[in-house]
Amino acid sequence: MPGTRHAEHGPAVVGRFAPTPSGPLHFGSLLAALASWLDVRARNGRWLLRIEDIDPPRCPPGASDTILRQLDAFGLYHDGAIEYQRHRDSDYQMALDTLVARGTAYPCSCSRKEWQRFRVYPGWCRQGPLHPERECAWRLRTDLGEPEVCWQDRRLGHQRWSLPELGDVVLKRRDGLWAYQLAVVVDDARQGVTEIVRGADLLDNTPWQIRLQQVLGYPTPEYLHLPLVVAANGQKLSKQNLAPALPLQPDAVRLLLHEALTLLGQSPPAALRQAHVNDQLKAALEDWQPHNLSIRDVQRTTSN
Repeated sequence: MPGTRHAEHGPAVVGRFAPTPSGPLHFGSLLAALASWLDVRARNGRWLLRIEDIDPPRCPPGASDTILRQLDAFGLYHDGAIEYQRHRDSDYQMALDTLVARGTAYPCSCSRKEWQRFRVYPGWCRQGPLHPERECAWRLRTDLGEPEVCWQDRRLGHQRWSLPELGDVVLKRRDGLWAYQLAVVVDDARQGVTEIVRGADLLDNTPWQIRLQQVLGYPTPEYLHLPLVVAANGQKLSKQNLAPALPLQPDAVRLLLHEALTLLGQSPPAALRQAHVNDQLKAALEDWQPHNLSIRDVQRTTSN
């Protein structure tokens, strides 16, 4: 594994990469994983891998194994055992029970079709389910008069968000599956995550997650929301937009790693373009400068 800098004395740094195994990783996933890995390793921290498989219908067989092979191909090795969210049902239930006991979560029987003409869910079930005969989801209340959620994003600066404008997010679905917002907060706290580096497409999830951390008594990590990777047409690279899977062939991996470092604003030497991934990562660790991240979305010049 490439070397890391000697960390200054202080709290342990713990980061994580937490993909949903709905398919293989693509170039946008690589940027998120790479930036998180570099940011933690440069401070001699621990980098955890968590597979967010709480939605089985979206997770085809073998997808998790493909993700592991892709991370290995790019030299992004994790610390400790891999965590799988599907094994954490009791942890999420305990957190939901706490929220209910504190009056910040409620059952909701409304279907999306019933409220889709509104920008956000209007809170019809806050005083009790409108359709008690139906299965209910569970939502986070945002009408309790709490102050705006504020934090300092490491790339985007000061953030101030009003939760009522975002609406009462779902914590547990009507079909009994756990929603991302609650699961990710519980797992980050349980694993002691101190640094979250992820794409800016998740920026508007952060206020809900910070509010959940506050109500549950969890510490709030530091957040760094990365620029999104867009294609020539301005469309975000994503599985939904059929972004190609990351390759496993060594030559292609080396070129793609160099491109990823370039788009992260790290200016890797041209001489390392064909270098082994360990050599590229070692050089990137020595020169990691998160303040060089672009303030705008970044565009790929190739399509592989």
